[in-house]
Amino acid sequence: MSRSRNRLSAAIATVLLAATPVAAERLNIGRVATPEEIKGWDIDVRPDGQGLPVGKGTAALGETVFQERCASCHGEFGEGAGRWPELAGGSGTLKSDSPVKTIGSYWPYASTVFDFIHRAMPFGAAQTLTPDETYSVTAYLLYLNDILKDQDFELNEKNLASIRLPNEKNFFMDDRETAEKEFWTAKPCMTNCLPKEASITSRARILDVTPDKAAEPAKKAPPVQ
Repeated sequence: MSRSRNRLSAAIATVLLAATPVAAERLNIGRVATPEEIKGWDIDVRPDGQGLPVGKGTAALGETVFQERCASCHGEFGEGAGRWPELAGGSGTLKSDSPVKTIGSYWPYASTVFDFIHRAMPFGAAQTLTPDETYSVTAYLLYLNDILKDQDFELNEKNLASIRLPNEKNFFMDDRETAEKEFWTAKPCMTNCLPKEASITSRARILDVTPDKAAEPAKKAPPVQ
């Protein structure tokens, strides 16, 4: 009897699993994404320029767009308004106690600038800039960070990947799998591991951290009512 019941349960489960996609569509739980929807999500831009849309812009044009759409948060010159992020300046501060991580001081690639603006900016109105406006704002930010010297330089999908940011060399592929392999796979030492016999280098009494008298015993907690 139990064997027949198990077979029946398995058969019912198989039918339900097979019918899930159909039921999901019928009950409006979900559906297959359309090619147009997938295209809307597939907007990432790689450091080699793959994914860049056709377009062009200059820093001169980007300044106008930036003042209208971006300056309220990031300041007129990328200095950051209030507690909003700074986008320009910070050169030479990364090793200081207060590093300023901006496009010019920290970011790795020009494509990162374009990708972030294209994907998520302006705040609260993401993806409302045209490709030309995005190229122009990107050019303006590169100009503010002294990466582009000419405000009339035309930035486009063909040359953006050739722009090099100062901190690019400090970003590299995670090589711990090979560089630290010997450390993590070496047989651990279990005996006589120190190069020499252990020695006392300091005492708590000398450091004046030992209490002068024994601490008072802890009071007992009151009984639970």
